[in-house]
Amino acid sequence: MVIAAENMAPDRGIGDLQKVAELLGGTRVLSCRVTSALDAHELLLHGLPASALDYLVGRLVFIHKAESLEKAVGMSVRTYQRRKDTPSKPLSREQSGRTWKFAEILAKATDVLGSQAEAEQWLERPAIGLDQRRPIDLLATPAGIELVEGYLERLEYGVYA
Repeated sequence: MVIAAENMAPDRGIGDLQKVAELLGGTRVLSCRVTSALDAHELLLHGLPASALDYLVGRLVFIHKAESLEKAVGMSVRTYQRRKDTPSKPLSREQSGRTWKFAEILAKATDVLGSQAEAEQWLERPAIGLDQRRPIDLLATPAGIELVEGYLERLEYGVYA
């Protein structure tokens, strides 16, 4: 019996991928449709268009602090501003991966908390379940990302501690 990858990870369905892609500008900005995890992989492998990061940052409601952007996507504000001078140059693989992961966490938090504004505020506030650390500060490392994702999952299922 063969089990499709989507069935093994119900949290990562096509709808979730599309939410992340929409946060990055959708088909218009990404120049492709993201309908599977492999599509996302290929997109990130070749580098997200710099305009995808611009689109995401332009739609943030509460997260505008330079330090928050740097922690979330691993790019200083100065580098981000320099990138605007070369909009056709894609982001590096690392920058693409971190930008995608930030959009993924923002999409998940939006689903769990009900609105993007609430999700962004949650990312900026110290969380009891994260030892009073701000979720956005933890996005700087893979281990921190896992902690934030796990905490979001607990929130989704009503387990707050």
